[in-house]
Amino acid sequence: MNKKTIGIIVGSLRRDSFSKKVAQYVADLLEEQFVVTFVDISDLALFNQDMESDPPQEWLRLRQEVKAADAVLFVTPEYNRSMPAVLKNALDVGSRPYTDNAWNGKPAAAIGVSPGSIGAFGAVNHLHQSAACVGLLMMSQPEAYLGAIMAALGDTGVEGEKVQGILQRFVDAFAAWVNRLAS
Repeated sequence: MNKKTIGIIVGSLRRDSFSKKVAQYVADLLEEQFVVTFVDISDLALFNQDMESDPPQEWLRLRQEVKAADAVLFVTPEYNRSMPAVLKNALDVGSRPYTDNAWNGKPAAAIGVSPGSIGAFGAVNHLHQSAACVGLLMMSQPEAYLGAIMAALGDTGVEGEKVQGILQRFVDAFAAWVNRLAS
């Protein structure tokens, strides 16, 4: 039996970002059951519908990678009580053209990561709003808001037992979500 593919999209471009460390930890948990790929959104030009007649290669690459995935997992920080602009841009780029929306019908979930106490709730909340509009089937429970993340990160990545437990429960639920919904 072929393994399903999970595309992980990290909403932070920072080289040593907390979200990337969490995403790598989650990828390691998922790899036993799924093929895991990271979808790079760092090089996407800002969406401009005028560019659709001759879309940049980076847009076409994103759309192909999203279409090739059976499901999508977002790991994101929060910027000014919302998702990072680069993540919203990726949603916009992947949703076009309207007749060929790469996101449509894919199971998905989101993990919020923050050094602050509310764990990127605002970012995940806004992500859910946009995700519904582009047809992603977002897992609503359990939620994963990882606040004060710096205390759970060490030299080898996610080391805090509490956060590891939260992520394991989240991954178990996400795996079940993907296996139920992905064709």
